Amino acid sequence: MRMCLCCREMMPKKELCRVVLNKEGEISVDLTGKAPGRGAYLCRRPECGQKLLKTRALDRGFGRAVPQEIYERLQKELVENE
Repeated sequence: MRMCLCCREMMPKKELCRVVLNKEGEISVDLTGKAPGRGAYLCRRPECGQKLLKTRALDRGFGRAVPQEIYERLQKELVENE
């Protein structure tokens, strides 16, 4: 079980999108859920995707600025998986 960064609801790991910060400091969307590094999870609800953009919760979660392209890719993943 993992917690969504936006709504704080606990869900099985397979139901969430994962964003990972690796040792080199690179941030990427991890579709497999197995990439090494610190992970942050987001549920697939559209309202959580919008809240993520508005609050820039990934920036706080990783303690650094997350590139806009990561937010855009997450939005794309959420729309495709509805």
